[in-house]
Amino acid sequence: MVVTMKSTYQFFKELLKEIIDVTSTLFRIMIPIIIVIKVIEELGGIVILSEWLSPIMESVGLPKEMGLVWATTILTNIYAGLIILINSDIPLTVAQASVLGSMMLLAHSLPIEGAIAKKAGVSWLATLSVRVGGSLVLAWLLNLSYQYGDLLNYPATVLWQPEVSTDTSYLTWALDQLKSFAVIFMVISALLLLLKILKLVGIEKLMAVMLRPFLRLLGISKDATNLTIIGITLGLSFGGGLLINEAKKGHISARDVFTALMLLNLLHSLIEDTLLILLIGADFYTIFWGRLVFSVLVVALISNVIKRINPKVCERYFYRDVSQS
Repeated sequence: MVVTMKSTYQFFKELLKEIIDVTSTLFRIMIPIIIVIKVIEELGGIVILSEWLSPIMESVGLPKEMGLVWATTILTNIYAGLIILINSDIPLTVAQASVLGSMMLLAHSLPIEGAIAKKAGVSWLATLSVRVGGSLVLAWLLNLSYQYGDLLNYPATVLWQPEVSTDTSYLTWALDQLKSFAVIFMVISALLLLLKILKLVGIEKLMAVMLRPFLRLLGISKDATNLTIIGITLGLSFGGGLLINEAKKGHISARDVFTALMLLNLLHSLIEDTLLILLIGADFYTIFWGRLVFSVLVVALISNVIKRINPKVCERYFYRDVSQS
């Protein structure tokens, strides 16, 4: 009985330490960046970026006004981008909504999520290249396909009309951020508890065995399996935060962290983000299966290329071992 109580105490003591380690690391990254982005937004930085992106929007078959939507999404998040889109009152076809939605899914919240990847050892160059470059390539391919086959060329039905708050005070903004941090803390706590339970009952090993063929194709080791699954289903902030923790401990190699994060850069929050984009009338097959297939092919290609590059070059430009820092 005493041994059991000691074991239980030790279990929760280690769990609490991990929760604090992971969340404190995430918050140290997120808080300063959120403040900087707010300052940029107040100074009109998002509008300037949208003007730069307008010609790109037109090149993939979208109205130039969608530059503001993507700029907002890139610097903040999908929710903010959708609010700009819906309040713009610019009608889109299903094809256009699918192209724009795919771009938003691949490239959003880049300052925060890029910083999380950087903390795990993945360079800004690699993150921005795969996310911005990947979104442009996918958008171009989709637009080309839709035009060639005259597909989905009918009006998109918007299913969401968000209530825009009239209170734009800094206090309200600060309180909203605190609520977000509280949610992140609770989700991370639940995830870490779940991971520990999965290890204890052996389900973690079973999942690794089942997914091993798929992960081997992408060059992701079994050690990164569960954390990658968490990122794919729940989001890069959660999966990336846990990857940082494991990378610092040296449990996962730098190259495996890199490959896992390349996949998470393109394919994360698969459930929530997909549902959000569906609300603007995008085609499900495009934004779910299209994104999934595109992400797997790109990461499989990256994984094979990275194996052939000199490790010193990789460490200089793409990733580094954070367990030694």
